[in-house]
Amino acid sequence: MSTISIFGLGYVGAVCTACFAKKGHTVIGMDVSEGKVAQVRRGESPIVEDQLGELLSEGVASGRITATTNAQQAVADSQVSFVCVGTPSDESGFLNTRYLKAVCEDIGLALRNKDEVHLVVIRSTVLPGLVRGELLPILEEASGKKAGVDFLLAVNPEFLRESTAIYDFFNPPMTVVGGMNEEASDALAALYEGLDAPLVKMALEEAELVKYACNSWHATKVSFANEIGNIAKQAGVDGRRVMEVVCMDNKLNLSSYYMKPGFAYGGSCLPKDVRALNAWCAKVSLPSPLLASLSSSNDNQVDRAMTMIRESGMKKVGMLGLSFKPGTDDLRESPLVSLAARLVAEGYQLAIYDSNVSYATQHSPVAEQLWSSYGELFKCLVDDMDQLVDDSEVVVVGHAISTFKAVADTVNSGRLLIDLCGYLPGVSSADRQGICW
Repeated sequence: MSTISIFGLGYVGAVCTACFAKKGHTVIGMDVSEGKVAQVRRGESPIVEDQLGELLSEGVASGRITATTNAQQAVADSQVSFVCVGTPSDESGFLNTRYLKAVCEDIGLALRNKDEVHLVVIRSTVLPGLVRGELLPILEEASGKKAGVDFLLAVNPEFLRESTAIYDFFNPPMTVVGGMNEEASDALAALYEGLDAPLVKMALEEAELVKYACNSWHATKVSFANEIGNIAKQAGVDGRRVMEVVCMDNKLNLSSYYMKPGFAYGGSCLPKDVRALNAWCAKVSLPSPLLASLSSSNDNQVDRAMTMIRESGMKKVGMLGLSFKPGTDDLRESPLVSLAARLVAEGYQLAIYDSNVSYATQHSPVAEQLWSSYGELFKCLVDDMDQLVDDSEVVVVGHAISTFKAVADTVNSGRLLIDLCGYLPGVSSADRQGICW
């Protein structure tokens, strides 16, 4: 077991103090507030939270929990320091990091006089890039030491809900460990041994963003359910019953199926139904700002792809895929059709490979109607995928199928690959760019 110092005895810090002690660690709570420190020393909770007072009292009685206002001593007597201070909004809505930076400076100064390698864990909620870009330099300057060598640095976002925080600590959906290096990740992961939850190791910036992605998704769900409820009431039905049925579907509605960054949605259902519901809201003068934003957000993905092609400065473009998704010839409201049409309109030399669409142009019972609607794009269709790649300066992968993945894996250097499906193993480079990665 480790000795852990926890900086900040507010909501997150007090809960972590109690729960790490319950797991058998020795915990030193540190706060500038003498009042909070005195409460914790007495085994009292500084906040209202179910079971927290009992766990703090138990930890103090066993000697596993102490508290201090002395930052130097807290670091000196521990192997790990968790930073749990608040990051409130400033007047512009951005993070106020004044307390966070002050704590990191205090920890850094304490590390200056410490020979052992110490693990510093940022548990406060911070935007991506802040730890590496702002906190790491403060720690290095104050300590006179090198991160990753003389001390370890990690990010460990919390997923604690007020009123159920103790349960959430011991039963998390996952434990996210963002280490500056493997040694930091392993040291942090060891503190959570025994918890029945997936442990995910990530880069610092990925771990920072996970917390914001989760909270923004929760906020989106609340707003979505409220807007559907408002629509339901306007229509004279019970929105609670509607959403109960929506939540019964764990194959699509409550699943990972649609939760993958990528290109825009399309097809015969989603665009049409979103428009219809927004039109109905407008007709009855019912504001639904979240639903109203969906179409413009979707269009933005097509804009992003178009911008990526423009910025390449190249004119020969090959597209792999045209229908709205793989395994169909359906072109209705396909975002790939929108992208292709814009490329043609702007004078790009466009070639398209989509075997399903090519078949439909000749054999569909509505082939004549298809030609009437999409004739300019059908003229760009080719039958040889390899030749398309050879002739193109920019290759756009638009369908998630194995043959196109092979192209993404092996496309010759000198060509720009634009991946709309998620095939690239990492983030973008000069000649391999992802729409969202």
